Amino acid sequence: MRIEMNYISISKNSMSKKEFTEDQIKIARIAKALAHPVRIAILQLLVNQNCCYHGDMSEIIPVAKSTLSQHLTELKEAGLIQGEFTPPTVKYCINRENWENIRELFGSFIDNIAEMKSYC
Repeated sequence: MRIEMNYISISKNSMSKKEFTEDQIKIARIAKALAHPVRIAILQLLVNQNCCYHGDMSEIIPVAKSTLSQHLTELKEAGLIQGEFTPPTVKYCINRENWENIRELFGSFIDNIAEMKSYC
């Protein structure tokens, strides 16, 4: 699978500026969500336990509960995890459907770089 480079062009005074592709925006959003060791630890915990409650994670992940909540929100907004709210607890798990899409997206991105004929 190859990443399609379908840019949206905006004309202004006969000059054309290329905007970012939808895939570029998605890759950047996911990379941002992955760009912290606490979030990687959360994902590894969820992969190994299938699901986990916020309170249980706060016993394992070495950050304050409020900080943990912020990281969980970042992962959830990026679509990497999903949460089930049953007061007074929240249970989190990996969003498997989205991970399949992410795998294809990043796989294509990495394959395109690996297939380059020349490097600097």
